[in-house]
Amino acid sequence: MATNKREDILQAALHLFTARGFDATTVPMIADSAKVGAGTIYRYFENKEVLLNSLFQTCVERFFQTVTQNFSESETVREQFHHIFTQTIHFAKENREAFSFIDSHLNPRLLDGKSLELFDECMGVIRQFIIQGQQQGIISPLPPNALISIFYGALVKLFETIRSGVLEETSELLAGVEECCWNAIRVH
Repeated sequence: MATNKREDILQAALHLFTARGFDATTVPMIADSAKVGAGTIYRYFENKEVLLNSLFQTCVERFFQTVTQNFSESETVREQFHHIFTQTIHFAKENREAFSFIDSHLNPRLLDGKSLELFDECMGVIRQFIIQGQQQGIISPLPPNALISIFYGALVKLFETIRSGVLEETSELLAGVEECCWNAIRVH
């Protein structure tokens, strides 16, 4: 059975970058994990930085496709928040390494302009949701990026804690976290 070497390289890089970080991961490590020669990596990616950015863009696109899937402008602000929250949870559960990788590699030192633009463009969907909620007087008037940090950051830390085994993931836990995040960004 033939495999897609580019996908094998991306999957190996995702695992290693998530586990070890960008700086501690070498091209030979990625090649070994992907079961390809180091030279094969350079056929697909000019260097390790290009590989990182390709992987970041792939993960971000998948994340925001998940978040925006079936998003409805006609729902209430609270229903829209529920959608964003549950779709983020869905992505994080199905793509634990990708979710962690996005957060741990969101760094201007590592990412090129295209990667940073893509992330900002994708976050624009959530930013727009917040602005509309603010215009309706439902969401706090704090800067949208601060509000995104409050609930997105909470989810990132929650899944780190679950992944480390310190906390058990249950539907009750997730419902409680959603309510706490909603209370943190709404007008009281």
